[in-house]
Amino acid sequence: MNGRSKTSDLDIIKILLNNGRKSFVEIAKVLNVTETAVRKRVKRMEKEGVIHSYTTEINPKKLGYGVKAVIGIDTTAQRYMPIIQQLRKTKEILRLYSSSGDHMIMMECWFENHEMLDNFQMDLEKIDGIIDICPAIITEIIK
Repeated sequence: MNGRSKTSDLDIIKILLNNGRKSFVEIAKVLNVTETAVRKRVKRMEKEGVIHSYTTEINPKKLGYGVKAVIGIDTTAQRYMPIIQQLRKTKEILRLYSSSGDHMIMMECWFENHEMLDNFQMDLEKIDGIIDICPAIITEIIK
C-alpha cells in the first residue's frame, strides 16, 4: 500500500467493526472516496483473508442472559489439549481462546444469572487438570 492513498484498509476495517452491515456507498461517503474504491479494497481483503467473516453484535440481556463473563483458566501442561477439546463442546462458552499472559485459556460466556455462573465455575473445578479459574463479569462494553 502506498502513502498516496486517500484511505487505508484500516479505515475501512474500523467502520466495518462498528457496523458490519454498512454499505460500500456509506463507507465511501465517510471516507470521501468512491464506492468502487471501497468495494475493491473490501473484496481484496476478503480474498486475502484479512476479512474472513462478518458478525452480529448481540445484546445478551435482551435474550435473558443477565451475566456476561470472561473467564480465564490455567491447566496442567499434560491436560491442556484434552481440556480445550472438552471446553469446545460446552454450550455456555460462546468464544474460546488460547492465550498468553495471565491465563492459558480465556472464554466468553453468557449466563441467565449469577447462580448459573457459580454453578458453571463449580463444574469447571471438577475437571481434572484445571488448576486456576478467574471469572470477570463484564458490566459495560465501552468500545
